Amino acid sequence: MTANYSDLENKSVFVTGGGSGIGAEITKAFIQQGAKVTFVQRSDAREFCDEIEAEFNSRPYFIKCDITDLEALKGAVESASSVHGDVEVLINNAANDDRHETFKVTEEYWDNSQAINLKSYFFTCQFVLAGMRAKGRGSIINFSSISYMMGNSGYPTYTTANAGIMGMTRSLAREFGPDNIRVNAIAPGWVLTKKQIDKWATPDGLKAHLDRQCIKSHLKENDIAGGTLFLASASSSMITGQLIAIDGGVVMTG
Repeated sequence: MTANYSDLENKSVFVTGGGSGIGAEITKAFIQQGAKVTFVQRSDAREFCDEIEAEFNSRPYFIKCDITDLEALKGAVESASSVHGDVEVLINNAANDDRHETFKVTEEYWDNSQAINLKSYFFTCQFVLAGMRAKGRGSIINFSSISYMMGNSGYPTYTTANAGIMGMTRSLAREFGPDNIRVNAIAPGWVLTKKQIDKWATPDGLKAHLDRQCIKSHLKENDIAGGTLFLASASSSMITGQLIAIDGGVVMTG
């Protein structure tokens, strides 16, 4: 990160899915800004925390948690608040974008997809809002995706949740704006995380996607982290209810 946001120093930040992919870069970016970061993740992320501590002499607080378990998620927010103070910045990042066909979606699959990609987002917001209201400020950043904006096929339960995230973001921005709590969303383009490269990226697919971008270079995790820092900081103090697409210009070109 090249930008420095001094107001983020010592802020209590809570990140879902903060130990891998885009989330790991976000955790790292806030640590670099001097923030106090808590993150939850289902898989073990202690090695990642060791690496961050060795590099920056500051260790994120990792809580192993399945975000579909709302009691555990609420407990994680409460634990973060007891260690770092009431959460002032929430990053709802964890998601599951596995590919699936419409006719193969079962009720169980649908419910699980919404539990991960939408339900957990709403309730994490709910869990932090009282503390933000008490402090008289807060910033919530919900991760959506350009996939629903482009009408992409191949993961309809995921794109449905992405659209719902934006509706929720706008409603919460309106409701909690008087409390000086801002709620925004980020829609990343195709970021070449390890998961994307291992599971879905092909030479032809990457070329076709890059051809649609205005900027002819592939997105990386730190491209998304930079926008996240901006929306969390006082530099965006009058921005709320908005969706920022960080996609190299794909949505613009259609």
